[in-house]
Amino acid sequence: MSDNPDPPKINKGSLQELIGGLSDGIILVEQGGRITWANAAAIAMHRASNTDELGGDARGYRRAFTLRYRNNHPLEEGQYPIERLLAGETIDDVTVEVSPAADLDMVWVHTVRTMFITDAGDKPDALALIIRDETPRFEAEERFERSFNANPAPGLICRLHDQRFIRVNEGFLEMTGFTKDDVIGRTVEAIGLFSNCETAEDALSKLNEGRVIRHREALVPLPEGGDRLVIVAGEPISVVEEPCMLFTFADLDARRKAQNALRQSEERFSKSFRLSPAPAAISRLEDFVFTEANDAFLDISGYKLTEVVGRTAGELRLWDDIAARRAVEQKLRDNIFVRNEPMRLKQKDGDFADCLVSAERVEINDEQCVVWALQDVTERRRSEAQLVEAIESVMADTSWFSRSIVERLATLKQGSTVPTKALLELSEREREILGLICSGQSDAEMGETLHLSRNTIRNHVASLYAKIGVNRRAAAVIWARERGFTAPDPKSRKRPERRPRKK
Repeated sequence: MSDNPDPPKINKGSLQELIGGLSDGIILVEQGGRITWANAAAIAMHRASNTDELGGDARGYRRAFTLRYRNNHPLEEGQYPIERLLAGETIDDVTVEVSPAADLDMVWVHTVRTMFITDAGDKPDALALIIRDETPRFEAEERFERSFNANPAPGLICRLHDQRFIRVNEGFLEMTGFTKDDVIGRTVEAIGLFSNCETAEDALSKLNEGRVIRHREALVPLPEGGDRLVIVAGEPISVVEEPCMLFTFADLDARRKAQNALRQSEERFSKSFRLSPAPAAISRLEDFVFTEANDAFLDISGYKLTEVVGRTAGELRLWDDIAARRAVEQKLRDNIFVRNEPMRLKQKDGDFADCLVSAERVEINDEQCVVWALQDVTERRRSEAQLVEAIESVMADTSWFSRSIVERLATLKQGSTVPTKALLELSEREREILGLICSGQSDAEMGETLHLSRNTIRNHVASLYAKIGVNRRAAAVIWARERGFTAPDPKSRKRPERRPRKK
């Protein structure tokens, strides 16, 4: 008899019932990205009522939830744990903050790891996300750090049984001018925390009962005389398993300064948005209705502000390519940033402007919005087209131009040199063909130089054009010059050795 008996066989339904009662959240995902099942813990951790509210698949999950690392850096496309799981990546433990995409103020903390469940043939039978809810622990730590240690929020902690202060932070000392020895060991009454407060009786009653003391104004006596107007609040906490009360303060003078600074910041943003030379606009994410547009945006579009605000890009027929507009809007719905997307803007008078469009989701006045930024590249594209036409005209008959003039014409296009990685991807023969094109040789001349038939030369040229993404000789010359490619001197090319034919 074996010392290690075979484990009992459990069907899939029984297994789901078993893990359904676990405290850790379990989400099962198909290879295609569809969320097939989640236990009650996983659903509750996402504040959902059923599996469908998790989004249905990986894409829907990204649309429904915004994930950030603990340093508040948002997870880019492909970094979500469910996306990394589908990519075959093993995650041991990653801690992320999770928020509903529609309410970023609501935050949970999850620690996630992945598991690949294989069948008897070692093929993935199921992909699993295993989630542990760390929200209570992190909330407690953050609340204490935020309320007590973070400056400029002054804080005091007193024991409930004798109402003596056991801790004071630098914020309170700086605000009042007390020293640590002036505070530690003294009572709430001795400090006079509520001595000049209209609701002192209610505050002291709640302190005696260990209940929450709501925000209220008070005058805190200062050691050098006088007092300071503050807002004070108390919250029961446990310090080393001892019931205590945490008092936090807000200096009304500091608040007034902060409010003034905020108002000035909003004014600066409004002015910079309006006066920015770059076209910009703001729309709601929900329906992409424009709520704001700056003067540069109005100039490039030809519309007035009253004609833009309250309407969508679709209603204005702002973009020439409807499919491209819908694709950009879908990216934003899926919480994907848009960067330098080439689009053609249709102006009010019927003309067009070539633009590079960037857009990102933001929250403005508690509403999900999109900030649009445009870069007008019409003149650059027009210059490129004119340059191609000019070079084509010259290249049509280079017999009366020196080679150096042709090469200088080909390098007139503005812009910095880009990396030569694309050149390295060309074969030796393709680089030879490109060099001869830059030298101004025709197909017949290249055939004579390389000792190849014209049909073979044409095939090589077509293959080269397909690889570098051009369809004309002039465009090929520009492509080569942008990458620092210098055409070799055809005279320096060695004649290939002829191999004897096999008998």
